Order: sequence, then C-alpha cells, then structure tokens
Amino acid sequence: MEKYLEAGRITNTHGIKGEVKIEVWVDSPEFLRKFKVLYIDNKPVKLLAGRTHKGFLLAKLEGFDDVNAAMTLKNKLVFIDRKDAKLPKGSYFLADLMGARVVDEQGNELGELADIMELPAGNVYVVRGEREILIPAVPEFIKKTDISAGLVTVRLIDGM
Repeated sequence: MEKYLEAGRITNTHGIKGEVKIEVWVDSPEFLRKFKVLYIDNKPVKLLAGRTHKGFLLAKLEGFDDVNAAMTLKNKLVFIDRKDAKLPKGSYFLADLMGARVVDEQGNELGELADIMELPAGNVYVVRGEREILIPAVPEFIKKTDISAGLVTVRLIDGM
C-alpha cells in the first residue's frame, strides 16, 4: 500500500489572501479539511484553515500568503499521509482495491480489479480477466473484501 494517497487537485486560487481551491477526490471536503498536513510535490504543507464551497475545499496553506504565491500551486496534486487518516472500522481506500484478485463465491478466478467507476448511483467495479465484467459495488454483488489479502469475492448473476 502506498504511504501517500491522492486526495485532490488545486484548480485555482480564491481571493487575494493566498487561498486555493481544491477539487476533492476523497469522500468529501470535510474529510480532507480534518488533515493538519497535506503533501504537495512530496513536501509537507500545513493546512491552516479550510472551508467547503460548492463541493470544493477552499484552503489556506502555510507559506502561501498572497494570490501570487498561491498561483504557483495551480494544477498541483494534493496528497494525504495514509497514517493520518482515521477511517471507520471496516472502511478502506478505493485505491487499496486496485489490482485486487476477484473471485466468485465458488473461488473461480474472474480477473483483477482494474478500475472503479464512480457514478452518481454508486460505484461500479471493472474486473478484467478473460473478459471484462462490470459489477455494481453493492452488498448484493460484493460478498467479501479482504484488503490485506488483496481479494474481492463477488456474486455474479446471469448476464454479467
């Protein structure tokens, strides 16, 4: 598992006091706002303040005190340190699923989890093996997820 996880991208500045607008790729802007340190260009940057605005996180970062300094961060990726994340029991990062082996309930190998489509109705796992299979990420189809073993057990129905 990677030590640092992609959490978003700085899309622009906000105002003249050095705030940046972050497109959030984790659960929510509120989740990202809980981190005291973000990582940009492999360097730690303290998150001094943050607030949600139209689905984005408006963040004040240490050392970026005006719009000109903040502009240097435009289009940079924002990372978080995995050890700083406090996930509820049984939760995991989607990035940790990538590359996992996928088997059916009988133990037949179906392939590897190659992608996760995040759609409005919910996530869909893309499994690539002998053929590509799209599996809705709901309890009816995802029977067991074992992150440490890199294994996802699924139930398929006719037509999948």
